[in-house]
Amino acid sequence: MKKRRPSLQDVADQVGVTKMTVSRFLRNPEQVSEALRDKIAQAVEASGYIPNKAPDILSNATSHAIGVLLPSLTNQVFAEVIRGIEAVTDRHGYQTMLAHYGYLPEKEEERLTSLLSYNIDGVILAERTHTERTLRMLKTAGIPVVEIMDSVSPCLDIAVGIDNFEASRQMTRAMIERGCRKVVYLGARHDERTFIRLKGYEQAMLDANLEPRNVMTQASSSYSLGAQLLHDCRDKYPDTDGLFCTNDDLAIGAIFECQRLGIQIPQDLAISGFHGHDVGQVMTPKLASILTPRDQMGRKAAEVLLARMSGKKLTDTHFDVGFSVLTGESI
Repeated sequence: MKKRRPSLQDVADQVGVTKMTVSRFLRNPEQVSEALRDKIAQAVEASGYIPNKAPDILSNATSHAIGVLLPSLTNQVFAEVIRGIEAVTDRHGYQTMLAHYGYLPEKEEERLTSLLSYNIDGVILAERTHTERTLRMLKTAGIPVVEIMDSVSPCLDIAVGIDNFEASRQMTRAMIERGCRKVVYLGARHDERTFIRLKGYEQAMLDANLEPRNVMTQASSSYSLGAQLLHDCRDKYPDTDGLFCTNDDLAIGAIFECQRLGIQIPQDLAISGFHGHDVGQVMTPKLASILTPRDQMGRKAAEVLLARMSGKKLTDTHFDVGFSVLTGESI
């Protein structure tokens, strides 16, 4: 059962003004006096009021819609997660409302405000880092929350994903077992999973008494960025004999650049990626990567969210959909 959300009248009562005055403030703060502006703003913030775009009669009813907040709509990983989610929601007659926030917590907050205003019954999030206001709004809304992509990190409600740390540790270990001693980690975007994978890589290197090295950037991942990071790595660490990339985009870009430069893979340089995209499995050499079941992850996330929305109690809060190490031909 959804919690009763603070209403416009609740905010008005707290300040001692009419609903119309609060409504005017929300549309355009300049329409009310400066003294009232501060009082209303404080009351809105303190109460966790969420604007409601559904009719008042539906404000505490089910919308038969769930929200899905994703950091990227161009990343193939999330496209396949959406497919899995909608395979389940469509079957149960639920509408999926998608929003994109470009890995920016402040933008996630803005998008969540909009989704909650449509009185969604549950929400799927792709990150663990949220603003304080986002956390307050989710608490006020009182709806089930599923956070995807990682099965280990602390979560607000329910987590569905893989063990990114262990996957990275295993891939790095596989590269070491094939003779690599100077493996460098290439990371992009500085999101949480990039750093979790970095930790897994570092653990494998330290376990083998090898020196962890990395080349990191906040830039968004792409094939061209993989080529650029290859050059940055060769400049910084000329003796590099292996690259473990935080995703397949970087790895494939680095391999293409190696082919352009006449660097043989894996004889001169071993390269591995993460996610096991189809393109990496049909190229030459076939890319070594961590195969993540994105479609299954989306299906499981939707299933546990719908279960929670129907009032079912779950025996666990963390669900691991597993991964596979694809050694391919590039390490």
